[in-house]
Amino acid sequence: MYAIVKVGGKQYRVEQGDSLLVDRMPDDEGAKVVLEPLLFKGDGKDEAVFSGDDLGKVKVEAVVQSHVRGPKIHVLKFKPKRGYKRRYGHRSDLTRLEINEIKLLSRKPAAAKADESKAEAAEKPKAEPKKAEPKKAEPKKAEPKKAAEKEPAAKAETKAAAEKKPAAKKPAAKKPAAKKPAAKKEDGDGA
Repeated sequence: MYAIVKVGGKQYRVEQGDSLLVDRMPDDEGAKVVLEPLLFKGDGKDEAVFSGDDLGKVKVEAVVQSHVRGPKIHVLKFKPKRGYKRRYGHRSDLTRLEINEIKLLSRKPAAAKADESKAEAAEKPKAEPKKAEPKKAEPKKAEPKKAAEKEPAAKAETKAAAEKKPAAKKPAAKKPAAKKPAAKKEDGDGA
């Protein structure tokens, strides 16, 4: 029995009891992690699961054993006859997982059911509540505006009119520089 799981954008083939090195995970040491299955192959001949609905029934559980660093990789860039050398290294941060159990459940886990029921509830149209009739409001009487209230509006209008005016003309371009007189040629008389 084995499964293919997706961890950190990469796929791994795992069996129960396997130890696996993956890219660094945020979980602490000793934490249980549920991995995302992509394929499950059981002991039976026809017991292969790879469709989306049936994969919800597959459970792949792992425990974080430790956080380690991978081997150092040395990188050297060199261009001959140019004096160009660059040397640097890199070490990846990794997490060691141990696969505890791989099993095919008879039904989906409760957490998956809850997610599915929320999705179904969102799809169903809700009954519209009865709308209360709006009350008729009495029309308000218009009051004359005071002179002080009119002044700021007038200032705003003049500012808007000033912004609409075309911008000041740009200064004329500079005149080209005067030509220099040609250099005098000396005669070869030898005087």
